[in-house]
Amino acid sequence: MSLPVESSWGFVVLMGLLGSLGALVPAAAVLFVPDGWRHHAMPYLLSYATGTMLATAIIGLIPEALEHISIYEAGISLLAGLVLFFVLEWTVIWRHSHGDDQEDHHDHGLPHAHTSGMAKQTGMLVLIGDAVHNTADGIAIGVACVASPGLGLVTTLAVLGHEVPQELSDFTILLSSGFSRWKAFMWNTLSGLGTLAGVVAAYGGLGYAEAIVPYALSMAAASFLYIGLADLVPGLHGRVGAAKGVWQFTMMIAGMVTVGALTMLPH
Repeated sequence: MSLPVESSWGFVVLMGLLGSLGALVPAAAVLFVPDGWRHHAMPYLLSYATGTMLATAIIGLIPEALEHISIYEAGISLLAGLVLFFVLEWTVIWRHSHGDDQEDHHDHGLPHAHTSGMAKQTGMLVLIGDAVHNTADGIAIGVACVASPGLGLVTTLAVLGHEVPQELSDFTILLSSGFSRWKAFMWNTLSGLGTLAGVVAAYGGLGYAEAIVPYALSMAAASFLYIGLADLVPGLHGRVGAAKGVWQFTMMIAGMVTVGALTMLPH
């Protein structure tokens, strides 16, 4: 497989579309798949996604940053990124919990209306949160594309690895919140285009400020590490028995091996 020597706008837009619509198309199959099959496959998809994200951060993004800045500078950027994503997630969780408390206070005498309203609110919160998350993924892809086309491709595939199961979950929540199949697909597609917006913004901005790229790569690595360790790994514990846990571990290693093979592409 041959890649361009340097990233172009055409390549960058292609990676943005792959990172956004590439996850939505297979995930949209959940609209026609029985719930039992989806719940059975989800732990294994999440395991594979965890492996791709951790490997991309550790053997893809961080080594690329270290080619241009010191270990100390990369470490500070990585730590700052972890703190930033912790604060962002904490803010979202706090606002969501605060909103729930207000609903409980105003609607305690109307349990049926409260349940219906909360279902719709949950669906909208998922769409808003997913749009922000997709934009952050797009920024990571755009930063990687500035560094090299090969790293851009690896980062895009890592985003795909965790976005497919994420979109599967999002579609399930939207359907449960009262969205029709068509509206769930339409609104989730609009949310997914946040990836493309992030790619274009990062590539367009950092293309004229290359000195910032190594620090941005470290921040992108922090986002992948945070999502993988704080969000995906805890969701895997306790979902299946010991025997199936072996298959989860195997899928995680498979994700790491996939990224390891992709990083060997010339870039």
